Amino acid sequence: MAGPARTALTPADLARVDERLADTDRLLEGAYPGDDASRQPVHTVYVPGDRYTPELPVEWGRAAREAVAAAGGAEALGLRIGLDAPIAKAVAPLVERKLASEPIEDLRIDFEDGYGEKDDDTEDADAVRAAKRVAAATGAHFAPPFIGIRCKSFEAATRARGVRTLDLFVTALVEQGGLPDGLMLTLPKVSTVAQVEAMAGALAALERAHGLPEGLLRFEVQVETPQLVLGADGVAPVARLALAAPGRIVGLHFGTYDYTAALGIAAPYQSLEHPAADHAKQVMQLAVAGTGIRLSDGSSNLLPLGDRALEAWRVHARLVRRAFERGFPQGWDLHPAQLPTRFVAAYAYYREGYPEASARLRHVHDGTAGAVLDEPATVRALAAFVRRGVQCGALTGDEVAADTGYDEPALADLARARRTTR
Repeated sequence: MAGPARTALTPADLARVDERLADTDRLLEGAYPGDDASRQPVHTVYVPGDRYTPELPVEWGRAAREAVAAAGGAEALGLRIGLDAPIAKAVAPLVERKLASEPIEDLRIDFEDGYGEKDDDTEDADAVRAAKRVAAATGAHFAPPFIGIRCKSFEAATRARGVRTLDLFVTALVEQGGLPDGLMLTLPKVSTVAQVEAMAGALAALERAHGLPEGLLRFEVQVETPQLVLGADGVAPVARLALAAPGRIVGLHFGTYDYTAALGIAAPYQSLEHPAADHAKQVMQLAVAGTGIRLSDGSSNLLPLGDRALEAWRVHARLVRRAFERGFPQGWDLHPAQLPTRFVAAYAYYREGYPEASARLRHVHDGTAGAVLDEPATVRALAAFVRRGVQCGALTGDEVAADTGYDEPALADLARARRTTR
């Protein structure tokens, strides 16, 4: 009978290994917690700060349904943009239900490019009015799940105005009874890490001023300047953001037209699928991998109106699907008529991928062998895929539970990142 296995390293040797890797352990635990499996909206709708009303989601939903009806219905629209007939048939009732019940998942009240330059008294009034309307919509339970503002950038020319609008909006929300659970704040045209640090500092000051829990106010960073992708020192500043504002950054949003214009790309060729845009988004993706910071693609400015409606719908649907396949499950929408193809394309993506994903998850649940040997990381990705489909309405919790064996809490737990600790 063989004796106990013999090792040569002493406890002191192992302690030295731990000591050498202590900084690495802290970095991985603090900066790379992974995704928490909470809901991420499939889009962000931008509306000018002086045009937001609590009724806006209802109005956009109505306009989107009218556009679908004019196209012959959701199933006909799906066929016209290139979906296979079974998928078009399957997603049609789901899309129609979505446009009636939750046409906007995330709404950004815009005080930057979409709002323009107004005198200070006007912007002050609009910022306070927007906050009061958000509070009213939230209290009446018809605000979108996520809602907030985009202030002006922290570049010198607009910094004071951006900070003031942010302060007015948050202060008015607090005075109206509190912050909505899905509050989103967006910082545009970020060029340096210091601007992100300044935003984090401003939010911390607002928390102290209003007695809010530390870290409650979080924000999105818009990546729309080349300087954030490649700095003057030859490094990628975007990769430093998670450590510069730990726990504060919710997501990175790509700004299609500012970014491509800054590179000298002519207007007719500015697009989400331009190679320069793809490069920036791949850098963004690498920069936040494992951090829990979400990614959003930009927008298409070709609107589905008039004689070019079908062309615009096809372009939009293709870009939405392309973004999903490349790991960007969110994007911008700028017009009610873009909502139908946002949800048709998103739902088709999830419905088409669901049979294989659910079958592989069933093998994991039952402990049986399938045709694919899935690593734990892939299992998490499969669970995240299915859970996101449920969250946006492409899949139902009941069908997922029946097909995979996992109810929603179990699926969320499976999708949540884990780091092995001792």
